[in-house]
Amino acid sequence: MAIVKEFKEFAMRGNVVDLAVGVIIGAAFGKIVTSLVNDIIMPPIGYLTGGIDFKNLKLVLKPGDPTKKIDPVAISYGNFINTVLEFLIIAFCIFMVVKAINSLKKPEEAAPAAEPVPTKEETLLTEIRDLLAKK
Repeated sequence: MAIVKEFKEFAMRGNVVDLAVGVIIGAAFGKIVTSLVNDIIMPPIGYLTGGIDFKNLKLVLKPGDPTKKIDPVAISYGNFINTVLEFLIIAFCIFMVVKAINSLKKPEEAAPAAEPVPTKEETLLTEIRDLLAKK
């Protein structure tokens, strides 16, 4: 029973619930960003680059044999290039979204700086000055 109680306390902590909500929202937001990149940003880029697609670029190490249904052994570096380009585009889009959201936030007013606490020497000198002024 103690383990169930400990697990319940762990699962009900604010940080765990916040993390779970963040992961779910992040997954949904990831789909939005992926759609933005694939459906809105990539078509014009593909048009401007003349439809260049790196996906089929590869270095064949051992050719395949279609009669024996043996696939070639190859390093698909083109797919890696596509993935890196998509990452850079997605990262830039997220940067722009975060920048836009931050610009909508009200700037926080800086709290007025507290007056510095006088040191012991300053306090003593102030007392001496006040005593001399009274004479």
